[in-house]
Order: sequence, then structure tokens, then C-alpha cells
Amino acid sequence: MSTPTTTLALGPDWLDPEVLISTFGLLGILVIVFAESGLLIGFFLPGDSLLFTAGLLTADGKYITWPLWLVCLLITLSAIAGDQVGYAFGRKVGPALFRRPNSKLFKQENLLKSHDFFEKYGARSVVLARFVPIVRTFTPIVAGVSRMNYRTFVIYNVIGAILWGTGVTVLGYFLGQIPFVKANIELILIAIVGLSVVPIVVELLRARLAARRGTTAAERAAAEEAIRETREHYGKY
Repeated sequence: MSTPTTTLALGPDWLDPEVLISTFGLLGILVIVFAESGLLIGFFLPGDSLLFTAGLLTADGKYITWPLWLVCLLITLSAIAGDQVGYAFGRKVGPALFRRPNSKLFKQENLLKSHDFFEKYGARSVVLARFVPIVRTFTPIVAGVSRMNYRTFVIYNVIGAILWGTGVTVLGYFLGQIPFVKANIELILIAIVGLSVVPIVVELLRARLAARRGTTAAERAAAEEAIRETREHYGKY
């Protein structure tokens, strides 16, 4: 068995998708997907590149010998469960979360961005956030804080988990059988990470343009007012 290849430097070696999969196998993938889907500490984990690599290694039979349908099913269930836990956590903790001080693993900025994302896209954000790093971790929590209708949340949660968990894994499985992709896996993973941060870059550019027009302060004030109203409305919880 060949040793795992190290992708081009995108972070610590222990966050390399192939290293993680070769070390922890399918169980490790499921734990990471669960954590990144709804636990506050999971925002830094490699989601998209991990799923793509899981599909690729499933096609190769390297480190993952389970059939594709089972791998996709388990990943999707882990993603659903992670969001459900995130929603429950947000519903229980409520607005107090917005008063939590910053720490090494928690930044108010990430929560506020997810709140803005949720306010902008409503129920659809539960699906769309799956494809946006960091935001996908905090959105189900914000949905819980906002007391989003539980049945609606479950429906969008399942749809998002299938599109993301199964979709990206299947993409990796079939593209991984193309010789060019196999020969350039490091570049492919970098491209996936790049695409996954495009929404964040777009929002940053929009924020800069808004700042030039003098609207950033007003938008931030509106977001803070929405948070204040949420706290007051659900403070009893």
C-alpha cells in the first residue's frame, strides 16, 4: 500500500483529506462531517475536499472498501445528524450565544456572518450553506436561535445533506476515475477549496462596494438590531 500523498500546502498535514482518511477511514469521515455540520468546533475542518477525496478513494478502493451507495448514505446521515444537533443547540442556548466572548475556537464574526446569510436567504440558507465553509457550521445553530419552524428545517436539512454529502462524494467518485484527475489530484483539491470560498470572496467584495457607498454601517446596524430583537423575543428561553 502506498503512503498517502501530501496535497499542496493548504494547512497542517493533519487536515490533509487523504491523511485523515488513511488514518481514520470511513468512521473518521463521518465524525468530521457530523462535527462540521453543526458543532461550533467543526468550522475549520475540510468539508468539500474531504468528500471529494472520499469519493475518489472509494473508486480506487484505497482506504475505503465500502460500496459507493453505502458511503454516500452514511455521509448524508452524518450531515443530517450534525445539522439537527446544531439546530437543537441553537434553540436551547438561544440569544445568549450572541453574547459569548471570542476565543480561539469561537469568533462572533462567524456567527454574525451566518446570521446575515440566514436573514438573506431564509429557509433556503440551510441548503445553500452546505456549500459555504464556516457558514455551513453556524447556519443550523442560527436557525435554532431564530426558532425556525422545525418541520421546515428538517426538510431543507435533508435536501441540503443529500445535495452536498452525496453530490460531492459522487462527483469525486466519477471524476476520480479520469486519468487527468488522478494525475493532478493536488491541483483538483486546491480548485475545490477555491470554489468553496468563492461565495465568501463575493460577499467581501460586496461589503467593500457597500462601504464605498456608505451603506456598510447601516447594514451592520440592521443586523445588530435583528439580533437584539431576537434576544428580546426569545430571552425567556
